Amino acid sequence: MIRIVHEATSEFAAERARLLARGTSDFEAVETSVRATLAEVRSAGDAALAALIEKFEARKPAVLFTRNFDGAGALDRLAPDLRDALHLAATRIARYHEHQVTQSFRYDDDGLELGMRVRPIARVGVYAPGGKARYPSSVLMSAIPAKVAGVPDIILATPAPNDVLLAAAHLSGVTGILDAGGAQAIAALAYGTQTVPKVDKIVGPGNRYVACAKRLVFGAVGIDGIAGPSEILVLCDETANPGWVAADLLSQAEHDEVAYPLCITTSGVIADRIAAEVDAQLAVLPRKDIATAAVSGNGVVFVVTSRDAMARLADEIGPEHLSIHAQRPDELFDQIGAAGAAFVGPDTPEAAGDYLAGPSHVLPTGGAVRYGSPLGVYDFIARTSYIAYDAHALGAHAPAIATLARAEGLEGHARATEIRGSDRPPSGDRRS
Repeated sequence: MIRIVHEATSEFAAERARLLARGTSDFEAVETSVRATLAEVRSAGDAALAALIEKFEARKPAVLFTRNFDGAGALDRLAPDLRDALHLAATRIARYHEHQVTQSFRYDDDGLELGMRVRPIARVGVYAPGGKARYPSSVLMSAIPAKVAGVPDIILATPAPNDVLLAAAHLSGVTGILDAGGAQAIAALAYGTQTVPKVDKIVGPGNRYVACAKRLVFGAVGIDGIAGPSEILVLCDETANPGWVAADLLSQAEHDEVAYPLCITTSGVIADRIAAEVDAQLAVLPRKDIATAAVSGNGVVFVVTSRDAMARLADEIGPEHLSIHAQRPDELFDQIGAAGAAFVGPDTPEAAGDYLAGPSHVLPTGGAVRYGSPLGVYDFIARTSYIAYDAHALGAHAPAIATLARAEGLEGHARATEIRGSDRPPSGDRRS
């Protein structure tokens, strides 16, 4: 049974405090094991990688890494409806992310040319989980933004990929596949092996071993973030359909036993009806055991007295997925700053965002939306500042530069600027 808590009660305060503290993931239970895995792969390369796959995944891949994965053939082997759905999803995801492309620029400021050069990251690793379920959608949602950004080499790490994953990789622009999962896959991507090329950045969700590994290799490579359990927060008023709200809650509860199915409502009557619907729908859900554990452990319906209170609490929680089943949903959305992806209006199921709408479903969790953003093209580019003075512009700025340098006690900085006024080469034109 999902818990119902009412505003101004001690239980409400306790549940609110518990949710605001989520995201402080404790990796102590796995960190020692993960550090050992990273060290083994870094030291022994392919041999360690193969041994760890056999140890943790109970299998022996015929080939650890390949660029000849026949994604086109895998796509052809799929049932027509699945093939068409993957094509449609890939098209829509690419179209959305094309709007995120950032251009290089330069401008002249009275003899000082300034700008920014934008380039794609050279090689990216995409992790796709292979535990409780396989997620070709995560391949599309992670790799296509990289492809749109212009990343020339996209390596997919996933254990024992099937035709659906290979087809998704083909449609996403993946250029190589590492047949491995867990911390051992992260290690191979981060450090490289005899056959696996070292990447510059690793993106994509995974279990706590993967998340811990990503945290530990950060610095050797870039990462998109540390993914925690899936979350959904549904906001609803007395006009909401309790069955639809319950279905949205369970769409995330079925991901993982520690997922967060959350709701805030202004109606106690609706809260009771949502709880009853959750129980009824759970009874016939194929992944009933997983969803029941999530509902029992983390499921909460908060009952508040006003829309303003609903928006304030939602903003405090900062959910990964925000779903709004209420009158004037855009008005409510505008009151909430922190949310990973918003599903605005009752006809917008969260599942549409997971598969087809367009924005990447790789989102910050655990309240990280306060400072984080959905995975996008901007995660796969690097920016370089461009600064080019001519003699006139430097002469105009030199006194202020030297003054600021000496205020910080950095005489060498001041002299490096002033020397250009007294010891100039025959041509002061930087373009000559």
